[in-house]
Amino acid sequence: MTETLDTTSPTTTTRPALLTRPLLLRFVSILGASTSFYLLLSVVPRYASTGDRGGGAAGLATGALMLATVLGELATPVLVRRCGYRVVLAVGLALMGAPALALGLSRNLGWIVAMCLLRGLGFAFTVVAGGALTASLIPAERRGEGLALVGIVSGLPSLLGLPIGVWLAAHAGYAVVFTAGAVTALAAIPAVPGLPDRIRASGRPIDITEALRTAELLRPAVVFAVTALAAGIVVTFLPLAVPASATGLVAAALFVQPAAATLARWLAGRHGDRHGSAGLVLPGLLLSALGTGLMALTGHPVAVIIAVGLFGIGFGVAQNATLTLMYARVSTAGYGTVSAMWNFAYDAGMGVGAVAFGWLAAGTGYPWAFALTALAMLGALVPALTDRSAVHPKRRAGR
Repeated sequence: MTETLDTTSPTTTTRPALLTRPLLLRFVSILGASTSFYLLLSVVPRYASTGDRGGGAAGLATGALMLATVLGELATPVLVRRCGYRVVLAVGLALMGAPALALGLSRNLGWIVAMCLLRGLGFAFTVVAGGALTASLIPAERRGEGLALVGIVSGLPSLLGLPIGVWLAAHAGYAVVFTAGAVTALAAIPAVPGLPDRIRASGRPIDITEALRTAELLRPAVVFAVTALAAGIVVTFLPLAVPASATGLVAAALFVQPAAATLARWLAGRHGDRHGSAGLVLPGLLLSALGTGLMALTGHPVAVIIAVGLFGIGFGVAQNATLTLMYARVSTAGYGTVSAMWNFAYDAGMGVGAVAFGWLAAGTGYPWAFALTALAMLGALVPALTDRSAVHPKRRAGR
């Protein structure tokens, strides 16, 4: 019998509970998928770039991962409607786990890219199907705080997985990292049957084509995609940009960036529930661009740590503010599309950033490439300022 979650219950005067059994079970699949993803995120580009292949191969590995992810994200809402959340989530976790083991079978670039494509598809299934389901499990009155809590749960694997993955690859070998990435994804599958399989949603559903034509959804998605562009660059190229002897600096930077992002996402969620999230989008963008620009100082360890910290704060704020805004602008029937659109912005930004930065750095060197990327990010000021000015008149009119 298919279990259905009713999200249309009347509002009560008491503050609704946040940590329910379904949400806690959902945390298990979040941890499994995110840990598998982040353990390998900076390791696979280094694995791909061994020998004389260099940064182009590293960018191709991350680009393939993100390409499959964004294509999978567009298809996931349709798959969920046909198959339900449980099947899509379980298949996604399996596609992340099995290819992680297979990565160690060959260092052929074509093989690595193929495994990255499969893992990207699996990751798309987990984030889009899981994102829509998660949003439905959080009371609307506590959406900002709830999404911030989800951000902490998904952020912990990036906080620990990125530096641990790099450290394990250097000290224990790539096979250990690939095995760990496989086990964490596959071990989360038994939690999936305890989740709701369908959502009884209210309001009018929208598809991805309509969402892309809706300015209130497109503007925050574009701003977030630009900040995610720099995130793809950091995890792919920072380990290659700093001096080869600075392994400890790389591990520290890959810890500081997600730590700052996780804390900022939590604070932004609490602020958003009380004061609204619209005013946080622009500061998130500016801090992200500032941190990216400072990464040009790759030869100065303190500057690198400050840069990734600033970027992490801006990225965390942008994550929570844009996602909260987009969910608030649709009915529950549109949650799946918003999840797909936001995750598409996330992963398309990361993939484009990794591929384009690899080409740019080949011609300019890493310091100039970071500086030019920061300058290009300021182009997102247009949708950020437009959205800000569009929201404020509505608020004044409603008072």
